[in-house]
Amino acid sequence: MIYISIEKALFQTNNDEFYCKTASTVEEAAKLIEVGFEYVTTFNGVMLFRKRK
Repeated sequence: MIYISIEKALFQTNNDEFYCKTASTVEEAAKLIEVGFEYVTTFNGVMLFRKRK
């Protein structure tokens, strides 16, 4: 419950919409991370990233 309360305090939004991007090289992934994207997973050799709208 503590962590849920902290998350609600930090992210006071009900918006679960994200911008999604893909990267196939380390350089592309680094650029996405530099602009605030969060790594999610790798699927079929492609890295998937997201960032809240």
